[in-house]
Amino acid sequence: MIPVPDPALCRSLAADLRGAGYTSEALREAWGEAADDAIARGLSAPALRALGERADPLAVLGRLLVLGMPQPADRTAAAVPLTGVAGLAILGLAIADGDDVRPLALVRPQSFVDASGAGEWWIASDLDEAALGGALPEDHVLGVGGASLTLASLQLPTPAARGLDVGTGCGIQALRARRGVEHVVATDISERALGFTRLNALLNDIPRIETRLGSLFDPVAGEVFDRIVSNPPFVITPRVEGVPAYEYRDGGLVGDDLVAAFIRGVGAHLAPGGVAQLLGNWESRSGVSGLDRVREWVADSPVPLDAWVVEREQLDPLSYAELWVRDGGTLPGSPEFSALVDAWLDDFAARSVGGIGFGYILLRRPASMPPTLARYESLPQSLAGDGLGAHLADAIAAHDRLEALDDPGLAASVLVVAPDVTEARHHLPGAADPTVIELRQGGGFGRSLAVDPGLAALVGACDGDLGVGVLVDAIGELLEVDATALREDLLPRVRELVFTGFLHFA
Repeated sequence: MIPVPDPALCRSLAADLRGAGYTSEALREAWGEAADDAIARGLSAPALRALGERADPLAVLGRLLVLGMPQPADRTAAAVPLTGVAGLAILGLAIADGDDVRPLALVRPQSFVDASGAGEWWIASDLDEAALGGALPEDHVLGVGGASLTLASLQLPTPAARGLDVGTGCGIQALRARRGVEHVVATDISERALGFTRLNALLNDIPRIETRLGSLFDPVAGEVFDRIVSNPPFVITPRVEGVPAYEYRDGGLVGDDLVAAFIRGVGAHLAPGGVAQLLGNWESRSGVSGLDRVREWVADSPVPLDAWVVEREQLDPLSYAELWVRDGGTLPGSPEFSALVDAWLDDFAARSVGGIGFGYILLRRPASMPPTLARYESLPQSLAGDGLGAHLADAIAAHDRLEALDDPGLAASVLVVAPDVTEARHHLPGAADPTVIELRQGGGFGRSLAVDPGLAALVGACDGDLGVGVLVDAIGELLEVDATALREDLLPRVRELVFTGFLHFA
């Protein structure tokens, strides 16, 4: 059943949810942190045990719309007095079934933090495998998962006029984009997904989200945007009979061709200065690394693009196959599980795939110059939390400013150490001088860099007072080395530290 987002009923439901105190924090307090974490792993029993016999609106809605369990009709009616059970049915969220109300979808609170502050949405999506008690249907519309939260946190917080969300699903990226983008077009090949997107926009009172049906860039032919975001169906799936093709994760192409097609085609839909951000998988084939293959796709774009690609992890073919077979709800140890894993391994072997990378892609159409940003890096370390979108925006701004500065200009610049940077020195027992000096970043990508005494001294002296060149000269004198040679050595590394956020322009 496709959700029917009636505006008046959405307003009523939002009022009912507010009246019930239906928030992620309240639910977490109701059933406890351990049970809350277990729900994300598909386990509902701990939450049910914690709720016990509670019949208040928060408990009833938690069972019905978070855990996907039928609830007594009288309790449900009391929990949503303005919407009523009939209203839930019209919206496509639940239906009367004898003396019970049976859920048809989930509506889960989702908290978030971005550059504008903290907030919370209610996000409607299809019942998950725990609520269904089995494998997902192929037209399943996914709720908010780890990947969607990651991409939402990566979105640039800088304002823009027109945005595009390709493969919107339940609409979480469109909602996040609207925090800084005036108007967003959300597309999907699934009319069901677009129904959820419209419902979620109305439920959270977020206007100017326009939905269009179609694949990739077909619904926006000839149009350009200042911001494009996509959590595309990038999962690599064998194209053989018997392997489910889930719309929310499988784009219908062979291998990583969908991500390649997006990268090659997105430039034509970016306005000058426009930025596209997406998640993706890429294969390492026949000894060619996945990052090098992504570099080739960017080079193939008919519109020249700046590119910053970060590989967060890489899996071997077996681990990748097991991950996504489990994701579809097929249980490990079953004959079906083994057969699906074999299909994945055969598919990878046919293309000589040695590994599959996952990561973030940021592309920009330069406004007035040829592309100057080309970073392809592996950053597997754990991250500190929210704020990556702001970090990316700061890095791009720093890159543009650095491109306008020659070495004398950089030497004349005044820099300051970022407040999240710390220094660690490692000594051998009894040694006066450190064997390793390490700079560590608390935010951003959590980078850790080994530096020599000259660079460590320069970073430590960047307090917003003196220019870089003056500091280098003083350090050269202190270390008794040639100042000119020291400049030639340090300035390129200073550029890297400014881009990566260890140093900021004062």
